[in-house]
Amino acid sequence: MRMLKNKLSTSVFVLILSVINAVLFHFPFFRFVFENVDYKSLNGLIIVSCLMILMVVFNFFMMYLIFSISRLFGKGLMIILFLCSSVALYFINTFNVILDESMMGNVANTNYQEASGFFSYKIILYMIIFGIFPSVFIYKVKIEREKFKRFAINASVAFLVITAIALGNARNWLWIDKHSKVLGGLLMPWSYTVNLARYRIHQSKINEKEILLPDATITNDKKAVMVLVIGESARRANFSLYGYEKNTNPRLSKVKNLRWFNAKSAATYTTAAVKSILDHKETGKLYEILPNYLFRTGVEVVWRSTNWGEPPIHIKHYQRREQLMPMCQGEGCEYDEVLLAGLKDQILASEAPKTLIILHTNTSHGPQYSKRYPPQFEVFKPVCHTVELPKCSQEELLNAYDNSLVYTDYLLSRIIEELQQLDGYDRAMIYVSDHGQSLGEKNLYAHGMPMSIAPKEQYEIPFIVWLSDSTRQLKDNDMLSQYHIFHSVLKFLDIESPVYNEDLNIFK
Repeated sequence: MRMLKNKLSTSVFVLILSVINAVLFHFPFFRFVFENVDYKSLNGLIIVSCLMILMVVFNFFMMYLIFSISRLFGKGLMIILFLCSSVALYFINTFNVILDESMMGNVANTNYQEASGFFSYKIILYMIIFGIFPSVFIYKVKIEREKFKRFAINASVAFLVITAIALGNARNWLWIDKHSKVLGGLLMPWSYTVNLARYRIHQSKINEKEILLPDATITNDKKAVMVLVIGESARRANFSLYGYEKNTNPRLSKVKNLRWFNAKSAATYTTAAVKSILDHKETGKLYEILPNYLFRTGVEVVWRSTNWGEPPIHIKHYQRREQLMPMCQGEGCEYDEVLLAGLKDQILASEAPKTLIILHTNTSHGPQYSKRYPPQFEVFKPVCHTVELPKCSQEELLNAYDNSLVYTDYLLSRIIEELQQLDGYDRAMIYVSDHGQSLGEKNLYAHGMPMSIAPKEQYEIPFIVWLSDSTRQLKDNDMLSQYHIFHSVLKFLDIESPVYNEDLNIFK
């Protein structure tokens, strides 16, 4: 309290702030360091000690520059950063996430519905303890401006310490480089500020202009309809079609002309993974994606979604939940069943010979898996109902997630039933998930880990194909990728294109 009444020099205040930042927000950072170095050895002690000193001095240096320019702006910025860091710490501790560029892409592409699903009273407690209390201190303290000579000396000393530690640890650079993604994703506030800026810069470069693909041609007038279902957070290991001990596929297991393949996602987060599903190859650029390309070619393309995160869609029939609700009746309309409302009639109403339907579902989106399916699909009990997943037992968490897959099984069987009623059409359905999901394995939850360190649960996905005509044959593939979708759809709809790649086609 006495400190709040007395004026503090800028350097003393910023040093206190830097230490508070290190103490409050970096337990996960140093827990990772201790788990990955031999801290009992001399070199291990050097790494830990230097990282602690470097963190405090570097944050001091950056804050010192800001407060020396404007104390008012510095206070406002630090209050915002402490509040943001408190929320970030909640997600790191609760879901064991890494705030790298891909994870910040998830944050940038979320919406209120998704964000509200993570709300709990625990996050408020984090904001009060780690955000509001330090913010009161920042707001109340009176800061005395220092003379330029004192500023120059302090800033120079801090810079020299940073340089000396960096150069003195040259032999440990390989260790730091090896773990740079995780270390950078746990460093507050730079993890979310720098990586969000990196994401925005990369997106602006990618989205400057969509690169059109060479013109394609529809080769015949035979009626054909392909339904591409993009799943959400569905991991392969929990589908009974793939050998899971619980019967999560009671309906699909009885469907004829159904095959399923092992597949890996190209990313562990929705925006990048959905783009990969719709891309003709991995380029890192914004080429014309499948629905836009086929629509320009003359195919009837319909996009229906209860999800988000897709690249820009340029088609006539882009339908979200609010557009589909007037056509839907029953309890299932509050869930992904709304995607099927009037679907068969919409297909029949088209005059185009070729039709592509893309259904972007939300069925297994966490963390509240129990809210993704109607009550009658809660076949496995007890289930987890909280967003704080570590509080649930492994059985409760798996049951809630598996019930969402039982509902997915129902939706896919419904789609197949509706396609079977379309006489005179060549029909097919492909189901592929955007990415997998961690459910407590290795203390990880949800998804979004960098691919270089992601566990298999986050990238091993299902790839399920149904064909109406048994004369159509599928290749025997040991492993598929999401890039197989683009070329397989072209093949099925009899579309010739200069970008077609036979090696990425699943049909014989």
